[in-house]
Amino acid sequence: MTYLGLFLTAFLAATLLPAYSEILFAGLVMQGLDPVALWAWASAGNTLGAAVNWALARFFLQYSDRPWFPFREASLGRAQRWFQRYGVWSLTMAWMPVGGDALTFVAGLMRVNFWLFMLLVAIGKSARYGIVLWLVLQNT
Repeated sequence: MTYLGLFLTAFLAATLLPAYSEILFAGLVMQGLDPVALWAWASAGNTLGAAVNWALARFFLQYSDRPWFPFREASLGRAQRWFQRYGVWSLTMAWMPVGGDALTFVAGLMRVNFWLFMLLVAIGKSARYGIVLWLVLQNT
């Protein structure tokens, strides 16, 4: 149940809802749970959550004028400039707390191949949790 909770928190953290999965992840590592399993569950949840943003852009762009639409023009513009400058490889930076979610949305807007999107986002998000894991283990 703990791993599922981490998965859901990581999933939500990658979508539009404010959540901080790194705090839960670090706390569970410090409690002595299997660090590899925690890393896998958090990485999977966060990557799948990013896929929601990709899908929103692909399928729900027609609602961008609605007040509930998740991204504002300024954050989308910043992410689009980043994406155009660095290309599809910028998706490895989707873990960033500022602009990362918008990058995944822009990838949907730009119709990036879903499987390439998933691979690059998974690399970046897994690396982030790997770094958090390493930092926690170094300080415990």
